[in-house]
Amino acid sequence: MSRNILAILLMYLVFTACKNEPKKEVPVAETEQSVIDKIAHAHGIENWKNIHSLKFTFNVDRDTMHFERHWTWNTKTNEVTGTSMKDTITYNRKAVDSSVTNVDGAFINDKFWMLAPINIAWDQDNVTQEHSQKAIAPVSGKEMQKLTVVYGDQGGYTPGDAYDFYFGDDYIIREWVFRKGNKAEPASPATWEDYQDVAGIKVATMHKNKDTTFKLYFTGVEAKTR
Repeated sequence: MSRNILAILLMYLVFTACKNEPKKEVPVAETEQSVIDKIAHAHGIENWKNIHSLKFTFNVDRDTMHFERHWTWNTKTNEVTGTSMKDTITYNRKAVDSSVTNVDGAFINDKFWMLAPINIAWDQDNVTQEHSQKAIAPVSGKEMQKLTVVYGDQGGYTPGDAYDFYFGDDYIIREWVFRKGNKAEPASPATWEDYQDVAGIKVATMHKNKDTTFKLYFTGVEAKTR
């Protein structure tokens, strides 16, 4: 792997989340569902088992700068291929070592931006959650429900981080905030919009900050189900 791809992957790592993988079905009975479960089901977690591979491009526009990374993920074998600045690397998430740690961190970051509403259900054994019925969303200023998810202080690339998710009665995420190390000061408040149906999974393809000087979005999203 060239030094160039490592440098690019590190430079544009927005934030990374816990590295847990899909490990169990979430109960569907309403009486058994936590708020995390309800959010995951609203975004189609029950259809995840049908997806064999996922292909997407992670884009960031900040002021006049543009950056992108391309990923292909075989969800059954956990083989990942990433391309950035014409450099390509293929590795398996079952055997991550020091030579691919930075690349894997970038993949987990990008995957989390795409699949966070489902990812938190996969990770819920390693998180605490707090639900508020009324809160003011950071970008729109609208009143919504709020779920705060705090990761445990062990494991993953960024242990102890917190995420505030804002949503309505349909449990579809509309905005979020990342708080590094569960600090009170928010970072990276952004919208969740332009949802697309990807093999039954609801994916927000656009994220913006309040003044739109920052845009993070997904293009070329494709899922194979067989």
